[in-house]
Formats: sequence, structure tokens, C-alpha cells
Amino acid sequence: MLGHKSLGHKPAGKRGDDETGSEGTREVETGTRSITEALLFVGNPENEPLSASDVAATMRDVSAEEVAHAVAELNADYEELGAPYTIAESAAGFRMILREEFGAVRDKFHGKVRQGKLSPAAMEVLSVVAYRQPARIDAIDALRGGKSQSLVSGLVRRGLLRLERPSDDPKLPHYVTTDQFLRLFRLTSIDQLPQAEEFDGP
Repeated sequence: MLGHKSLGHKPAGKRGDDETGSEGTREVETGTRSITEALLFVGNPENEPLSASDVAATMRDVSAEEVAHAVAELNADYEELGAPYTIAESAAGFRMILREEFGAVRDKFHGKVRQGKLSPAAMEVLSVVAYRQPARIDAIDALRGGKSQSLVSGLVRRGLLRLERPSDDPKLPHYVTTDQFLRLFRLTSIDQLPQAEEFDGP
């Protein structure tokens, strides 16, 4: 659990003691806002949102409400500064994301994800989730007849799938497609996915 110092309340002492450690390393004042920002910046390997209670649990004497307030303050600062990122909130928690208007910059730097770069197995998983969402990993495995977690994780990293934890049963997470999935397949909504009858002959 992380301890934290209240921002704006530096301990008294010499300038050298305040700003550097014993080896000349600058000390950084930490508080609820800075720790919250750091945790959201780092995120987690599965790109899952972090709940306010999870973030609060890393600090002493900090509540989930204080974390939510810190997020609101951070977003206000980002807006005022014109930052290219923001903290998005969902039922599952908070996640730091790039603002939509900076998507072109992201695509130019990383290169757009194209269908040809996805393996047949990854396309199969993506299709299962697209048509069955919200889809749990056990349902995906059952439909494919094999383990799919590594493929699903890869699609999450590519931004084509997102993991969500239902508020009524967070222990049973499921996967859904993302806006990037819609852009990749040039859809405006998931309702535009081809249906079985469209493939039937005359």
C-alpha cells in the first residue's frame, strides 16, 4: 500500500533535503491525484478499467469517492491544458485514453490495424464476439472448440475488443467490440453486421 503526502504541504527543512534524496535523486511529492494519475497511466496488461475502489486500495486513508474526485480534477486540468488524453469512465471503472480527435495521430504513428494482419484464428474470435457480444471467454472457447484467451488478449491490445465487468456480477467479465472495430470494418454500428439471411441464395 502506498503512503502519500498531501500536495502543497512540504515538510520544513533545507532546500537540498526537500528536493533531493541522499544520492541526489529528486523526491516527488505524491498525493491522491498524482498516484491515481500514475496508476491510470500505467493501466494493466489486459487494458481493463481500474475501479475507484481498486485505486483507493493502493493508498492509506483514501476512499473511492476521493479517487473519483481526483479523476474529475485531472480531467478538468487536461481539458484546460488541451491535453491529447482524458480519463474515460465506464461501469467497470476508469481508463486513460487518447481523445478521439487525436485518433489520426495514433493511426499515423502505429499504422492502421488492417484485416490482413489478423490471423484466421483471430478473425474467428473477433467474429464470435461481434455476433455474440457480450461474450464470456468460456462461451468463446465452447463455440470455437479450443482455448481462446491469448487470441482475445491480443485483440484487446489491438483495441478491437474491450473487457467489461458487469456491475451486478463483476466476477464474470465479458468481451465486446470497440469503436475501433467499427472503424476497421467501416460500420457505424454493430447492427450493420451482415446477417445470415443476407448470404442466402435467391
